[in-house]
Amino acid sequence: MLTPSQGNALALIDAELARMMRYDDESVVHETWIRQRYACGCYPTYGPARRAVVRTAWHEAGHAVAALAVGAQFSSASIHHGQRSEGRVHKIRGAGDQAFAVDAAGQIAERLMNWTMFERDDQLTEWLPSWRSDGGDARHFRHSMKARFGADEIGAWRYSEALLVNLRPKIRRLARGLLIYPRHLPYDVVAAIAEAG
Repeated sequence: MLTPSQGNALALIDAELARMMRYDDESVVHETWIRQRYACGCYPTYGPARRAVVRTAWHEAGHAVAALAVGAQFSSASIHHGQRSEGRVHKIRGAGDQAFAVDAAGQIAERLMNWTMFERDDQLTEWLPSWRSDGGDARHFRHSMKARFGADEIGAWRYSEALLVNLRPKIRRLARGLLIYPRHLPYDVVAAIAEAG
């Protein structure tokens, strides 16, 4: 059940998504998100700031959609730029023994954005050791995968990919919703946006 304010936010996002259906992701980014990253001096011009916002939106949408897929709850999703992160899905809980898939989902969603998936295991084997600093995602992935996969990072990653590839339309729709709307989105609004994807 959406509150009246959540219903209004969803209606606004749905209308904007319909209106901007033919535009690419960079064209739908709300100015608030671009200015926020430019004003902090994190990016030299609006162009790189805009691209960073899009990447962040896909990343956070991946976490949120994966959480929904495994039955986890969270309070909200945001692409607000802070001191420690570019965005966040807040207070994820209840992912159980599939928490590793939620942890990997940000990176996988970034690859789904441009279909740059690791086709061969040797490519993934080469990349995985370099995945270290990602707001804790890599560390959490390696810890939470042990219950189902032990030390098999490749197996855990491939499982996570298989979960998310078919959910790409939901990830894309939610990423665009995050780009369009200049504030955080509560769980119920996120779920409604993703469900329509």
